Amino acid sequence: MLRRTKIVATLGPASNDQKVLEQMIRAGVDLVRMNFSHGSAQDHMKRAETVRAAAKTCGRTVGILADLQGPKIRVRKFENDKIILNNGDTFILDAALDGLGNQQRVGLDYKELPNDVSAGTVLLLNDGMLEFNVTKVKGAQVICKVVRGGVLSNNKGINRKGGGLTAPALTEKDKEDIKTAALIKADYLAVSFPRTGDDMRLARDLMHAAGGKSMLMAKIERAEAITALSDIIDASDAIMVARGDLSVEVGDAAVPGLQKRMIKMARAKNRLVITATQMMESMITNPIPTRAEVSDVANAVLDGTDAVMLSAETAVGDYPVETIEAMARICLKAEAETEDRANDRRTTEQKFTRIDQSIAMSALFAASHLKVKAIVALTQSGSTPLWMSRMNAGVPIFAMTPLSETLSKVTLFSGVHPIAFKSSSKDHDQALRDAEEELVRLKLVEKGDLMVMTIGEAIGQSGHTNTMKIVKVGDHHKH
Repeated sequence: MLRRTKIVATLGPASNDQKVLEQMIRAGVDLVRMNFSHGSAQDHMKRAETVRAAAKTCGRTVGILADLQGPKIRVRKFENDKIILNNGDTFILDAALDGLGNQQRVGLDYKELPNDVSAGTVLLLNDGMLEFNVTKVKGAQVICKVVRGGVLSNNKGINRKGGGLTAPALTEKDKEDIKTAALIKADYLAVSFPRTGDDMRLARDLMHAAGGKSMLMAKIERAEAITALSDIIDASDAIMVARGDLSVEVGDAAVPGLQKRMIKMARAKNRLVITATQMMESMITNPIPTRAEVSDVANAVLDGTDAVMLSAETAVGDYPVETIEAMARICLKAEAETEDRANDRRTTEQKFTRIDQSIAMSALFAASHLKVKAIVALTQSGSTPLWMSRMNAGVPIFAMTPLSETLSKVTLFSGVHPIAFKSSSKDHDQALRDAEEELVRLKLVEKGDLMVMTIGEAIGQSGHTNTMKIVKVGDHHKH
């Protein structure tokens, strides 16, 4: 069974080894995420090589997502690495403190904090585990009363309840890291904490300036990003529902509804979407997931996400391969339950301005009304399979292309499977026949199957898909 939903795995100490990577790829990884919060440019380059070598060994295409660190709104380090705060304690977040923190105060990475808060502001630390109430701001000192105490350790994050911390999305480090992402030819570049579409447009300009071709992904993790959602999605190629920070800023109960809204909106705008954070969290230390995690992954699939993502589970967890196997199993089961696709109103009600877009929709329409085994797109840029993937066709879509960058880009498109293919011929019919033979050779279709195929007049040129054929496999005379 070909799985429609894609699996993104974060690399880390648990998954750096080529042998482990090969096992992970065989278990079902479609893309790897490189977290640029850790490691040097050299590390990332070496890692990208290892991933591509492992994928080659497995005979699969695996995409690379470079994830920028973004602004660090964090406390600095403590003398003894951590302190314990009790409810009612007074504690100072001190932007002027250069030394190590103690029981009374700690320094800040983010020097603007005193300007962003005032008496009455609620601050949440360490993913919302601790809650501080700001009692007053005195120069560089933010004086707080501890409302919910606990352990506070080095470099833990700070969020403001309801959003409103003004750090720009791209730091100097991010700007350097964009150059590294371009060097390793990352397929996707994720921007952390964007507030507006302009943050994404700036990242795109910087990436192009560095010679990169990555697709841009906005991580939705700030309260402000929700109000600017439409503009952010328009300025991006993909979004990530980053449920960690988002949950701290808008409240955990709001996140499932927002997840559904974001996925729906991204798909309606022909954008891609990853659902991330704590999907299989318990499998960091356990060989099987909790029932709640199974439900969470399945529901993201039912919501229409392109991909589900693993973070610590594959970066530092004890069971990276088992986690991926479990995730793949859950996705397949959930996909078998998804709504029948023929009832998507958009195929009948949308107006198209582009020929290639209407061909993509015609192919979907034909596939949903005929007993079709596969949709096959001979593509250069990957835009035809992208449009097809925005609606669930219920059959696999094979993106056949000679371009390696298009192959690794479509690894994120739900329901789309990359196949390296170059026709020997500039002739339309011959190219389609070559493609058909390749699919038969790969045992993806067999004699007698019906396929819908799309191709462009000018073979090898982008944006020219203008032909759709319905082909019976092995039936050459009746084309």
